Amino acid sequence: MPPNLEAHPVHAPRFSLIIPAYNEEAYLPQLLDTVRAARAAYREGPEAIEVIVADNGSTDATAEIARASGCRVVSVAKRVIAAVRNGGAGAARGTLLAFSDADMRIHPETFNAIDDAMRRGRTVAGTTGVTPDRWSLGLVVTFATLLPLVWLTRLDTGVVFCRREDFVRIDGYNEARKYAEDVKFLLDLRRVGRRRGQRLARLRRVKAVVSTRKFDKYGDWHYFTLFPGVLVKLLVDPSATTEFADRYWYHDR
Repeated sequence: MPPNLEAHPVHAPRFSLIIPAYNEEAYLPQLLDTVRAARAAYREGPEAIEVIVADNGSTDATAEIARASGCRVVSVAKRVIAAVRNGGAGAARGTLLAFSDADMRIHPETFNAIDDAMRRGRTVAGTTGVTPDRWSLGLVVTFATLLPLVWLTRLDTGVVFCRREDFVRIDGYNEARKYAEDVKFLLDLRRVGRRRGQRLARLRRVKAVVSTRKFDKYGDWHYFTLFPGVLVKLLVDPSATTEFADRYWYHDR
């Protein structure tokens, strides 16, 4: 279902930061500490940034932690990450939308850097990129393998941002996808930007720090040991993608 954003309020904040969350009590406080620092550093003042936690039916203290930190909490029942992002965006009032995963820590200059990029008018949307919270040989090789693709496509991760009206124009995140919805989202925005002579931006000087919990669970080399086998299974049985997506992205907490 396309996102249903509220009519643009008269006194809208500049930013809405949307954080999808399911049982994130272990990581959310770290993120919100860095969000607080980034809001304080924002040149238009912290009140120009609202923070929305889209709670996807958490059974831990995620919602309570968010409320105690002054976030707006929006409940989203549908267990699809695209729907959770859309649910948070549906409550957003900002002219710029930004999305951060709950297991990240954002750079203190994040909002200033995004604001600068969007005010110049040459950017349709973008990302900050990420750096992992630890390194190993397996992680170095994984990132080095993925980096050329990022350079060629400008499709990155981290804090993802766009204008509110462009989010509406592309109907937000595709809720038919259980994974890679973020890639589709940026591809859709890139098409919008091409018609206006705009491009995707990568704000590498304000990279977010991302948790390596997937690597902690599946191993530092699992992109090379796990994913090739999954691709082979998909060639034989396309329905295997649903089982893998549920196990890898949805049933780990």
